[in-house]
Amino acid sequence: MNGPLADGLAAIRAELDLPREFSDEVMAEAQAAAAKPVEGERVELPFITIDPPGARDLDQAMHLAETDDGFRVSYAIADPGYFVDPGGALDREAHARGATLYLPDAKIPLYPPVLSEGAGSLLPGEWRPAVLWTIDLDRAGEPVHRSVARRVVRSVGQHTYDDVPEDVAPLLRAIGLLRLDIERARGGVRLPRAEQEVVPSDGGWTVRYRVPGEFEEYNAQISLLCGMVAASLMLDAGVGLLRTQPDPKPQAFERLRLAARALGVEWPQDESYPEFVRRLDPAVPAHAAIVHEASRIGFGAGYTAFDGEEPELQTHWAVAAPYAHATAPLRRLQDRYVSDCCLGVPDRAALPALPATMAAASRRAGAVDRAVVDLLEAVVLHGREGERFDAVVIDEGVIQLRDPAVRAKVPGVPVPGSEVVVRLERADPATRSVTFTP
Repeated sequence: MNGPLADGLAAIRAELDLPREFSDEVMAEAQAAAAKPVEGERVELPFITIDPPGARDLDQAMHLAETDDGFRVSYAIADPGYFVDPGGALDREAHARGATLYLPDAKIPLYPPVLSEGAGSLLPGEWRPAVLWTIDLDRAGEPVHRSVARRVVRSVGQHTYDDVPEDVAPLLRAIGLLRLDIERARGGVRLPRAEQEVVPSDGGWTVRYRVPGEFEEYNAQISLLCGMVAASLMLDAGVGLLRTQPDPKPQAFERLRLAARALGVEWPQDESYPEFVRRLDPAVPAHAAIVHEASRIGFGAGYTAFDGEEPELQTHWAVAAPYAHATAPLRRLQDRYVSDCCLGVPDRAALPALPATMAAASRRAGAVDRAVVDLLEAVVLHGREGERFDAVVIDEGVIQLRDPAVRAKVPGVPVPGSEVVVRLERADPATRSVTFTP
């Protein structure tokens, strides 16, 4: 990779002071850990992984089965705790990083690849240490029994959302649909927002809108189920680390209702916010503007550590239940500690500092994502100055191009929900900025 994109990515790394190569001390410790023999009780289930194409840091492997009373979800989560020496160089570096960062040219991993993409990853055909969740569901999809234990597992296949095996797909769909119904009934929020995504294109890169597909949604429900069960287990034990989010202020919903009325989008008084946003279609201009406005309602998500006394805030507003991040320990530091809490071996000394550590990691990841998208927008549009593009006004002075997937501020455009044509005046990769006029 060279040219404006490479220069821009180098500038982002420098501006945000992103982590660089792992030190010799960390690498030596990681290589020694990766050579550690894998010992423990083996589970002979044919697990599979389902991840985006090309993924190597595989955190989760699943096996689904129908039972006389419902379903059994066997969910194996990678166990970096098997390899990491608490307080060692590898552990200290993981705390400094907090989470894996993703850029178009490379990712900046939480752990060295010898662990995150090697000895710790649930790669097919390899026996790996794992935290195995066994969750029995009734016919309605509600959990009726749970257990968690350290085990050794082996995946028999690595799959993507587009090639889920024929023997797995019906069960994953059945469980996913049941869990989506349960989410709807409890008031969970599912915002149908088309996210900007950086993807390879014709030997280069571009930005596009992405809406999760069917099996991505069902797979996410399995992860969400595990996170909710983990939260319940920790609350019962009186020690743990929750992912929490406060309820929005009533004024936020009042503003959204006014915006819906102004855009001519019907929102009956007796229809809840979660039900309202579920039926929005981002392809409809007025709905796209509402979705953009709705995305501002849920904010303030963070981590809450507790030990002894129950935390004042226990729930996650968008999930509409107690919830924990538990299923991505190769890419997110705190998930390792959630596993230990659920296994009954909490690191009480480490828990209080983790919310601040993860908040810093989240801010850095958000800054990276914003900077990368801004850069790609400018690179993709550079050289197309003077061209006109179809767009939708999604906020006051903010437009969203239909293609490529670019959002920009444009003073003087009509009210949100309007369809407009804009002219590209300037696209500058060096400043990661684009300028349009109506």
